[in-house]
Amino acid sequence: MSENKSQIKKVLKDNTMLLVLVGVMLLFQVLILLTDHGSLFAPANITNIIRQNSYVVILATGMLLCILTGGNIDLSVGSVVALVGAVAGVLIVNLGWPIWLSIIICLLVGTFIGAFHGLFIAYIHIPPFITTLAGMLLWRGVATIILDGRPISPFPEKYLNLFESFIPAGEDSNVFMVTMILAAICCLVYILAEIYSRANKKARGYNVSTKGQFISKLVILCAVILIIGQFLARDRGLPVVLILLFIVIAIYSYFTKNTVPGRYLYAIGGNEKAAKLSGVNTDNVMFFAYTNMGFLSAVAALVCVARLNSAQPTAGNSYEMDAIASCFIGGASAYGGTGTVTGAVIGAIFMGVLNNGMSILGIDQNWQRAVKGLVLLAAVIFDVVSKKKKSSK
Repeated sequence: MSENKSQIKKVLKDNTMLLVLVGVMLLFQVLILLTDHGSLFAPANITNIIRQNSYVVILATGMLLCILTGGNIDLSVGSVVALVGAVAGVLIVNLGWPIWLSIIICLLVGTFIGAFHGLFIAYIHIPPFITTLAGMLLWRGVATIILDGRPISPFPEKYLNLFESFIPAGEDSNVFMVTMILAAICCLVYILAEIYSRANKKARGYNVSTKGQFISKLVILCAVILIIGQFLARDRGLPVVLILLFIVIAIYSYFTKNTVPGRYLYAIGGNEKAAKLSGVNTDNVMFFAYTNMGFLSAVAALVCVARLNSAQPTAGNSYEMDAIASCFIGGASAYGGTGTVTGAVIGAIFMGVLNNGMSILGIDQNWQRAVKGLVLLAAVIFDVVSKKKKSSK
């Protein structure tokens, strides 16, 4: 009996943020229904939450890698989004270049900017805060110069379809069935991947969760996938951008959990001097983290210009704050060395639900900023207090 209780406590502890997210969504649903503003769980609204916050998920994934290295952040991501979006607008709309060639160039521009930051941070040892603050001002200025202060639009339909279309495409009468089949396939892939990962860890002698905890985790996350799937199935189907998010999350989850370079990020955040003495090239790891951040900023930029159907000089304002807040709310430590991609994604969804729920309720933008600031502060306070309790034991 006591063993079952401990297992339940462990499952609840591991899924605390997910349960908080569900609780906040239910709270907003009650408030929205009481004020007669519609429903947070309207299928079209769930689709909008995913599409409107896709950039936050992508940026939060990259930001997590920077934070893991010791609580470091990148303040330039919003400006990089604006600059890469400006480049995409000039190449695709103004010059009419082939879409795939333009996308590759945009990704290279973002990666180059990230490497530029990484060079100063990793090898010249300028603090990340200063380097990326300078980058925030620099790249915003360059984006405005490229656009001449004016937006570029509209983008061709072929480009928009890469990020803004749905599966199945068109007015398909089998939208519900096809979407649910895809959701079931996602569950199956997730279950197989987790079983393989667990078996691999056991073979190598690592500690793994009990069968009860493992099965509970699978059931909870598969239930979440199927619930989201049925909402999407009742609207227009599976957004293509959700597939992109799934690929990004899967790749970076595997990288941080199961690869040596990924574990180096945690080692540096835990104790940089010890990691260096152990033979880890900390400079190269820092360089990678910020180069990768530039690459993912470019991916987010391509998604954003498709959603807005324009490249704007004001694009990306406060995006860095959303990404940073998502990581900390999702359990990343302000000191580095702790955090998961899944947690950052849940934090990003939490921010999206917060924005969407307050907007539906008609709450003023200034109050929305105040609430988000308090939520971020509460997340960091929780992290600091938790660390103090652990160190005192």
